[in-house]
Amino acid sequence: MVNKKIYLDNACTTAVKPDNVKKVIREYLEDGITNINRSSYKKSNEIEEKIYETRERINKFFNGETEKNVIFTKNITESLNVVIKGFLKEGDHVIVSGVEHNAVMRPLESLKSKNISYDIVKCDKYGQVEISDLKNKIKNNTKMIIMTVASNVNGTIIDIEKVGEVAKEKNLFFVVDTAQAAGIINIDMKKFNISCVTFTGHKSLYGPQGIGGFVINSDMESKMSPLIYGGTGSISDKLVMPNFLPDKYEAGTLNLIGILGLNEGIKFIEANGIENIYNHEMEITKIFIDGILNIDSKYKCSLIGKENINGRVGVVSICSEIIDNGEFAYLLDEEYGIMVRAGLHCAPIAHKTFGTYDKGTVRFSFSFNTKEEEVKYAISGIEKILKIKL
Repeated sequence: MVNKKIYLDNACTTAVKPDNVKKVIREYLEDGITNINRSSYKKSNEIEEKIYETRERINKFFNGETEKNVIFTKNITESLNVVIKGFLKEGDHVIVSGVEHNAVMRPLESLKSKNISYDIVKCDKYGQVEISDLKNKIKNNTKMIIMTVASNVNGTIIDIEKVGEVAKEKNLFFVVDTAQAAGIINIDMKKFNISCVTFTGHKSLYGPQGIGGFVINSDMESKMSPLIYGGTGSISDKLVMPNFLPDKYEAGTLNLIGILGLNEGIKFIEANGIENIYNHEMEITKIFIDGILNIDSKYKCSLIGKENINGRVGVVSICSEIIDNGEFAYLLDEEYGIMVRAGLHCAPIAHKTFGTYDKGTVRFSFSFNTKEEEVKYAISGIEKILKIKL
């Protein structure tokens, strides 16, 4: 057991939040909690203005259509469920990539009983979508393409601009999962022909856990129904949900603390510059990849995915034939204080694409807070564990 703690599990959640995020949450709690949309006193109105400011910031961040089309949920999984189940109808067909997370796959699988089907597009060994196969998978009843922007297993960035071009050409709605990409690379709804961006706050947007959402264009939204019904503070004399945004999809009390924290998280990204954040993560990722590639071949340590920093985010998976991945991650934590994640990462079809389905991988994921010395220390720990196991 060591006292040193190195957190390299940022693809799961970003552990270190910016000071301004912590400050706004602390001030809100200390000043006394209030609600919005249901009260007319000054304090409630002040918080409501902050929530509106956050919608404006998010809409600008993704270059969306209008701030009223920014909908808050508790996480990206809920966002994807709201969008998928609110949009798809009996007989519809969907196309996904071969590296999707279960936040996409499980909602789709649950709809098979309603005669809603999906096809998985082929990806190369790195996880890049084969555009020719995407086009071949389109059917007369295809309504939607859903794809992650970056794999949560090996960090490969899907060329969503090309996918968006196909969606536009074939008149299909295009939904993206930005869990591993928002806050690291620019995601422009208009430029990439994206109909709906789903996001989560607690990863590379530097907000707290329990807040997420989606930004949707009006064309797609007009064809959707709410998933959750309840009070909104608007048209309370009616027993039906409001048909205007954002109320249509925001039944019940919102996570106001989470929204305020998310607002500050995006401010942090704006202040530091998304390109600077990306460049730092790539510098760190290159050090890690080069270190893994330099480990003696006798340790049979493999890098899963690209062996360079082109077209990727700071998520890197490895595995070795001489040690079980679960034990590998345990020893990294127990002996060296290095916190990583082992297993299938809630993305079994991605592991089938990469040929790692049986064992999974050990995943290292970096952030703007990750330091060079931490990465070098991790490489040293990996090598020492493999040396002992050999």
